[in-house]
Amino acid sequence: MSRLGWIALIAFSSGFPFGFFNELIPVYLRTQGTSLEVIGLASWASLPWALKFLWAPLVDRIGRRRWWIVGCQVGLALVLAAFAGLRPSQTALFVLLFALVALSATQDIAVDAYTIEVTDRSELGPANGVRVTAYRLAMIVAGGAMVGLSGALGWRTIFLAGSALFVVLALLDTRLPRVERASAKHQPLTEPVRELLAAPGIAAVLLFVLLFKLGDLALTPMVKPFWLDSGYSVEAIGWLQTTIGLGASIVGALLGGLLTQRMGTYKALWVLGGVQALSNLGYLAAASAGAPPALMYPAVVIEQFTAGLGTAAFLAFLMSLCSRAHAATQFALLSALYRVAGITAASVSGFLTVRFGYSSYFLITFLLALPGFALLPWVRRALDSRIRSEK
Repeated sequence: MSRLGWIALIAFSSGFPFGFFNELIPVYLRTQGTSLEVIGLASWASLPWALKFLWAPLVDRIGRRRWWIVGCQVGLALVLAAFAGLRPSQTALFVLLFALVALSATQDIAVDAYTIEVTDRSELGPANGVRVTAYRLAMIVAGGAMVGLSGALGWRTIFLAGSALFVVLALLDTRLPRVERASAKHQPLTEPVRELLAAPGIAAVLLFVLLFKLGDLALTPMVKPFWLDSGYSVEAIGWLQTTIGLGASIVGALLGGLLTQRMGTYKALWVLGGVQALSNLGYLAAASAGAPPALMYPAVVIEQFTAGLGTAAFLAFLMSLCSRAHAATQFALLSALYRVAGITAASVSGFLTVRFGYSSYFLITFLLALPGFALLPWVRRALDSRIRSEK
């Protein structure tokens, strides 16, 4: 398998748990009669995605990337199998959600580091296009195909199918090519963080990372409940995401990677990030008009397509800030920042939606996407400094 093929495979295994948690679980809980408030609060189970930088140094220092990835996939297979025997009212379900996210976060640390190590800086755009495509394909499988099949097969079968998928992925990834990397064993545990924080303009960069995806992450928990509360079936939701949404997200991710390479990361953050933010207004229009198919379907296409565009640029930006010697820790720290803001916004999403309604909440998510753009001039200086330091 080619290098991009392996990157796509591990990106798929990274995206599936994220799609399962953010796309499938809200539908599952809502179909079981769970309130919007509880669905929103369940976002706190995603905390390990935000805190993964705490144990990322272990991944940098102990063992090979491949075995971290395979070990987490075996754990994910067991957790998904355990979901099949639970009811959504049980406390154990939320414990399993937390375990799923913890394993997923650890897998992400190794996957991100491996990708940085095997990718040349000049290839970040196309590599991230492939990566985001595979990642979003996994999200569509978890939140689209599996949701669509749940009506015919039942949730227990769906959970067991997800478990079987991770068994297959673990077997495939035992063949993941080994990568030679710089050793960090004799450096202080704090060295990756010290190096990152010493970069010029880092305060503005960290604030930008915190804010850039905020609107997108705040939108996600309420999209599927919005569809269900508007009278659409789980089959319609699942298959629309799988067919139309899949095509749009793949085109967006691949195009985003190419445009990032052509425009440069800084310009891509402006342009592709801008259209990503505007996509939230599609759901605002649909909610304001009573959720007709003529507006709901375009809202899905626009959101999926622009999410692929914006994420490709954003990942290229994050990867460009990381040194190869400390890839796992630094990328984990940077990616954790935007999840902290996202978890906070998602946790109150149900309360805000109940209080203001879907239309007003979707407008709020658009407004949340705007503040990060004011920091882009400082981001440019940080990118230029990183380029000079590598010459």
